[in-house]
Amino acid sequence: MGRILAIDYGGKRTGLAVTDPSRIIVSPLETVDTTVLTPYLKNYIPNNKVDRIVVGFPVNPNGGENPIVKQIRLFVENLKRLFPDMPIDYYDEQYTSKQAVDVMLAGNFSKKYRATKGNTDKMAAALILQGWMEENG
Repeated sequence: MGRILAIDYGGKRTGLAVTDPSRIIVSPLETVDTTVLTPYLKNYIPNNKVDRIVVGFPVNPNGGENPIVKQIRLFVENLKRLFPDMPIDYYDEQYTSKQAVDVMLAGNFSKKYRATKGNTDKMAAALILQGWMEENG
């Protein structure tokens, strides 16, 4: 069994989270500048035995489409070309950034740590992955 990688795709930064090889523990991985995300993943995925990807997909409460959805779909199509045998799932990421801040507050993370936007992004990716795992066993 391989790892599951979660991606909280953003216009500037993308948060990443990953499971351990046994798929028991979810950990924030890092935040990557979106302009170098694809080369990063081309290196990370084969070297860390990732065998599933979960991509956060923003669903608006009013039913409208979030402006970044088009970019996410293009990104996922590119991933499918790069990793044709890799299962890729979408997971509703609505409110994960707000939840990430709440988790860091509850965990007594320092104000300096919480103020670093990249930390929120990777924590949001971890929440996406945790939610996906709870729904999919």
